[in-house]
Amino acid sequence: MRTKKNISVLLCILTLGFNHCSTDLSKDTRTVFNYNEHAGITSLDPAMANNTENIWPVNQLFNGLVQLNDSLDIKPCISKSWTIAADGLEYQFLINTKIQFHHNACFNNRLTRNITASDVAYSFNRLNNPAASAALSYVSNINILKHGGYQVINDSIIIIHLIKPNTSFLKLLTMAFFSIIPKEAVEYYGTEWRRNPVGTGPFMFKYWEEGTKLVLHKNSQYFEFENNSRLPYLDAVTISFVKDKETAFMEFITGKHDMLSGADAFNINEVLDAQGQLKAKYQPNINLQKAPYLKVDYLGFLIDTSISIVKQSPTKLKKIRQAINYAIDRKKIIKNFRNNIGTPALGGFIPKGFACYDFTIGYNYNPQKCQALLAEAGFENGKKLPTITLQSTENYIEQLEYIQAQLAEQHIAIKINIEKSPVLRQMVNNNQSVFFKKSWIADYADEENALMLFYSAFASPQGSNYTHYKNPLFDSIYLKSLETIDISKKYQYYKQLDKMLIDDAPCVILYYDEVIRLVQKNIENLKPNPMNLLNLKRVKKTFKNYKHEE
Repeated sequence: MRTKKNISVLLCILTLGFNHCSTDLSKDTRTVFNYNEHAGITSLDPAMANNTENIWPVNQLFNGLVQLNDSLDIKPCISKSWTIAADGLEYQFLINTKIQFHHNACFNNRLTRNITASDVAYSFNRLNNPAASAALSYVSNINILKHGGYQVINDSIIIIHLIKPNTSFLKLLTMAFFSIIPKEAVEYYGTEWRRNPVGTGPFMFKYWEEGTKLVLHKNSQYFEFENNSRLPYLDAVTISFVKDKETAFMEFITGKHDMLSGADAFNINEVLDAQGQLKAKYQPNINLQKAPYLKVDYLGFLIDTSISIVKQSPTKLKKIRQAINYAIDRKKIIKNFRNNIGTPALGGFIPKGFACYDFTIGYNYNPQKCQALLAEAGFENGKKLPTITLQSTENYIEQLEYIQAQLAEQHIAIKINIEKSPVLRQMVNNNQSVFFKKSWIADYADEENALMLFYSAFASPQGSNYTHYKNPLFDSIYLKSLETIDISKKYQYYKQLDKMLIDDAPCVILYYDEVIRLVQKNIENLKPNPMNLLNLKRVKKTFKNYKHEE
């Protein structure tokens, strides 16, 4: 019987020369896409793909039943086709059983095997395990019939039974959470599965030195083709973890990285002009990509008065939260601190880019209304109003200091506490921060995804309702919207819910973001999309100004 060591050696030989046995890197002609992830990656397990940092590599390693193109249309992937019952309660998927998992020691002497409908059932059932999954709120939202919900007919066919209709079901299945994984790998690696992923994606795992580098190599047996050419075109992907954005930017300028993503990844005043366009000195070597983004930046209030820190905070009062909303000039934030990247949030929590976006319902800058609300709350001119602590990461310090100054003009005292990103995430998730800076990015292309952040059953830490907003009327309409098949009626519900959030003010919506990327000139077919998904399987790279580093 082969030992694990022998199998590992065999895998090294099979990996198309992508290994450390390579002797002459100076003559290396492989195309490697390099990007930096300053926030770090915590897991390569699809069940833990609950932030952009994790989702990007997971989407290179795994596939789901369906996928999105750059226009956010739903397309086949592991499933070749599907049918939906007339009552919306039954979805039947035809699986492409010619697809193989990546070569890995978990399959013993076989090294790989073909995917089956049973893998779909296993992958989805695993998402119900609180110890292994960050997807509980999404899974419960689907209302899959718990017993017999996944009916495996044979290797090629699986039927998924729902308790209630859900018009967002296929959109939900495009999320990285719903990637298809092999049971053998999870059992073989145990607690180390998070750093030993085995999928069917265009790239396969090579190695991960946490905090330093993650390397993915081309899956030479990938099942998708384009113009009779097997995808992907790239030979490898490397991800570095440089935390300092000035250092990362200099490495990008010298060609070490092929892309920088997000306005927070570089000094926008250095790179962009006041209109948000690339400065002339960078135009010969860099492409600027901009696109609408289903992303909301906001300040959240924890408003559950059963929590002790909320009882002691003035933000438990709706009028105080509304007053803070009226005290902030969102247009100046976009102009002065973001070089006109994004749109001031003068609408609701449903962002620009969705059909139900309404720019008329939000809060404009209005000091008079702010003062009136303070007086109605019993704090005229801010007298005896306690100082409110706002917690954030250092990425937003300039914006927040401006907000602090604006609130001070209205006699609302704010203290800013800067936390490291993992610390803040944990504090917010565990209800330890009464006022916090947060961003929301669409997980799937439906307004429901934004509104679910305020459904009371999804209160953190079990779910993503970090404000602990609880409104029985909101909950009842939200649940109605999930099973409403009539799109016009569904949109009416969405707009009603959004207006409710504006009135109750569990958050201060600051702006709707834009996708913004700096990309080297020798990169082709890297396209932005409204969910900022990273799709590398069609990307090509030439060797202009390129030096590969392993």
